[in-house]
Amino acid sequence: MTPFRMLALSGFLLFLASCDKLELAVEVPSCIEAEIRKIQNEEVRNPAAQVWKWEVDGNVYYYISSDCCDQYNYLYDEACNVVCAPDGGFSGNGDGNCPTFSGEIKYTLVWADERKSKK
Repeated sequence: MTPFRMLALSGFLLFLASCDKLELAVEVPSCIEAEIRKIQNEEVRNPAAQVWKWEVDGNVYYYISSDCCDQYNYLYDEACNVVCAPDGGFSGNGDGNCPTFSGEIKYTLVWADERKSKK
């Protein structure tokens, strides 16, 4: 298959997948929905992927877990820009670049991958 046909087929499959409405606990920006769809098209992660909404200091963030050991779990803003990695990595303490939050963080589970591994 030519690279162009592969790209066209990939785009078509992504279009079909995007037609299904995601069942999420709360409304999220379309870029976060796209991240969830991307995870759904991957192998099942171990541990299973989760997406959390964090509300703190008048801001909203989205935390997306990584797929296994020693990898960062990233925090995104509402435009899907990476803010920081609050945890994960070799030390488990993230990348050290997160803002200092003054208020209490309200955590809401947005989505959890409930698929079972085929292994």
